[in-house]
Amino acid sequence: MIRKRILVTGGAGFLGSHLCERLLNDGHDVLCVDNFFTGSKDNIVHLMQNPHFEMMRHDVTFPLYVEVDEIYNLACPASPVHYQFDPVQTTKTSVHGAINMLGLAKRTKAKIFQASTSEVYGDPKVHPQTEGYWGHVNPVGIRSCYDEGKRCAETLFFDYHRQHGLNIKVARIFNTYGPRMHPNDGRVVSNFIMQALQGLPITIYGDGSQTRSFCFVDDLVDGFVRLMATDNDFTGPVNLGNPVEFTILELAQQIIAMTGSTSTIVLRPLPQDDPTQRQPDITLARSSLGWQPNVALKEGLEKTIRYFSDTFVTDSGVVAGREISD
Repeated sequence: MIRKRILVTGGAGFLGSHLCERLLNDGHDVLCVDNFFTGSKDNIVHLMQNPHFEMMRHDVTFPLYVEVDEIYNLACPASPVHYQFDPVQTTKTSVHGAINMLGLAKRTKAKIFQASTSEVYGDPKVHPQTEGYWGHVNPVGIRSCYDEGKRCAETLFFDYHRQHGLNIKVARIFNTYGPRMHPNDGRVVSNFIMQALQGLPITIYGDGSQTRSFCFVDDLVDGFVRLMATDNDFTGPVNLGNPVEFTILELAQQIIAMTGSTSTIVLRPLPQDDPTQRQPDITLARSSLGWQPNVALKEGLEKTIRYFSDTFVTDSGVVAGREISD
């Protein structure tokens, strides 16, 4: 096997840290780049002693001058709590970050991967969502900084591909969960687990009938690697997510049962532009990547609950561990 030099932007984040780990295990040299806005050194501290791993503090909105064979561009706040904190910077990270990483790929002739999102479909009018669906996105709402930033990044990737012949791979990521999620990122799995472990009310926005499809992080990272290994003429975009659909209420009830929590369920108003259905059609991923999720929700939740319990919550139900405030 040829050892590749691989850059992972956002490499200290939830997804990025798992990807760095996988690439090291596959025998590559990994350069992890992160500005630590949402990423954490705790996510990669176990990799620091590996001689084939390197960490660099850097913001992708500024150019980066390194020599690499492949680039995985994951840098961007990905939860509403984080990307709405500084929406202008979120858009800059998606757009300027894409331009800078594409420029690096052009100079080094590197293959480049874009971590796009199911949010490009907005609040979809087609169910489940296929890659051919153009989406239903509010361009001026509170989620637009992320949704439209990622849509623009896809545009840039395909224009660099057409204009400069870059070897691109674009994945549209659906709801993903697992160890190393930020405990206060506002995402439904982390919210529910943290609330349940502390015996706090489980907060559901809306009536709980809205649906999501949850993919365990190990399955998703395997999809990344398989996509990157495809022939040059396959660019994507390709949906990566779990097509098994659950209501938010079902998820809350399962987490309460698995944690043995005394938490009750509280309903709150649904936020603006929150999609009512989100489910990937993964026909293309199955046929082109030979990929589909293998980890069932219960199995993945067991691992995730164990991580949150061991890392953030003491036996008395008090929040502990690393700082989790905004």
